[in-house]
Amino acid sequence: MVHHTQEENQTTLSEFHNAVNMSAKELDSWLQTEESLSVGMKQDENSESTGHQTGRHLVELLHKQKSDYTDDDFGQMRRIVSYIHRHSAQKPHSEIEHSRWRYSLKNWGHDPLKDR
Repeated sequence: MVHHTQEENQTTLSEFHNAVNMSAKELDSWLQTEESLSVGMKQDENSESTGHQTGRHLVELLHKQKSDYTDDDFGQMRRIVSYIHRHSAQKPHSEIEHSRWRYSLKNWGHDPLKDR
């Protein structure tokens, strides 16, 4: 396991809070919707998508106190930030409000329409 310095973890936390622009309550409500469940990579048609699982873990992370974060939590944060950055770069040229692209990002805690 890679151990990161306190400074690296502080940078991760800052990037995480810049990338994740949905509150725990907003994300939890979103994860209950058909749209949220309709997107993402799944093992099979009856399983939960990776993004939806991440969204559930993200709600837990957002409820945690900073002092309670573990190395695993910081690893999750780095993964989430990386996904949001990669996926944001793939913005479609068409309507995005009801796009699978936006729904996927919202599962990972980022609503691109909130940035407007």
